[in-house]
Order: sequence, then C-alpha cells, then structure tokens
Amino acid sequence: MKTPYKNIYDVLKLNRFIVLATVIGAVLTCMVSVLMVIRLHRESMDNAFVVNGDGSVIPLKMVSQLENFEVEAKAHLELFHGYFYGIDASNYENNLEKALWLGNSSVDALYRQKKAEGVYNRLLQYSLVQKVRSIASKVDLQSEPFRFETVTVFEINRGLVTDTYELTTTGNLIHVDRNFPNNTHGLLITNFFENTLKRIENYESREK
Repeated sequence: MKTPYKNIYDVLKLNRFIVLATVIGAVLTCMVSVLMVIRLHRESMDNAFVVNGDGSVIPLKMVSQLENFEVEAKAHLELFHGYFYGIDASNYENNLEKALWLGNSSVDALYRQKKAEGVYNRLLQYSLVQKVRSIASKVDLQSEPFRFETVTVFEINRGLVTDTYELTTTGNLIHVDRNFPNNTHGLLITNFFENTLKRIENYESREK
C-alpha cells in the first residue's frame, strides 16, 4: 500500500524543480536583455555622427573622446603653467620639480637657461613673489602631436610695487604613460617655447 508521504515528496520535488527552472530562466533572460542593450548602445554610438563646423562628419563616439581629451589637455597645461610660473622664495624648488615632470627636455632646457640667467637667485635675493592670475589654452586636436598655445597672466610682487605680465607660450602635447602622482594626465609637453612677454597696465581695472 502506497503511503501519502511519497506522493507529497514527489510533489515537493516537482515544485522545487519548477521554481528553480523559473529562477534560472529569469536570470538568463535578464542577462540576455542586458547584453542586447549594451550591444545596441555600442552599435548606435558607432552609427551616430555629428557634422563639424567645417562640414566634415565625425562619429559621435570620437566626439566624446575628443571632448574628454581636450579637458585633460587643458588641465595638464594649466597645472604645468601654474607650477612653472607661480613661484616664490618658499616654494619655487618644489613647484619647478613638479613642472619638470610634465614636460620633456625642452622644458628642462628653459629651466636651466633661467637658472643660468639668475632668475631664481633674484627671486631669493629680493623675496619676490610671482603669482599666476589666469591661464588660457588653445589645443589643436586634429592629430598628435597636439599643438597648443597658452596665455598666462602673472604678477611679480616686489614689495611696494606689483607688475603684471602676459606671457604667450607654445608647444606640443604627446601621450605618455600615466604616472601617479607626478603625471596623472598621461601627457607630455614638447617643443616648449616662450613666444612673447609684455607688461600689462591697469590689469585690475580690465578684470572688472
């Protein structure tokens, strides 16, 4: 004679199998759906285009990459110019060391030239404070090496007298391996050159 317990066990076993199969099916369905969404998104990015100002057609994915690179490139240039030209008797060695990590031998050559000309000795001798007021850069994103032009406005405090100058520098940017914390943007300044330096009169009034 069959016991009712055997029928109950069979029913429970069947129910457990059905529940397990349903859960596995639901998980697989979700995974497939997510993969399909990712694939469709990638395909849409690859097939989406924007028209540039000169009429050329650029993939949307490339536009996003260029925008991100432009932000990093300008941040790199701002960091370098801030360190290289924002110096005083107390911080110039530390700032210049950080700046030299962001450029190649052309930056080092300019640093050595300034040192030979006594720029940093005068900084110490007269307790000068050279403070950066603004940094504005333009970067040509067409091809590597990326040409840039930066306008740096800085002031030199000589105690009772403060003079303001506008310096235009040019050079190229190339990709290198990121180095934390010395070169977090993974960019290197090459062919660095100080083009023009001019004194600015009434800079405070021009800012307002």
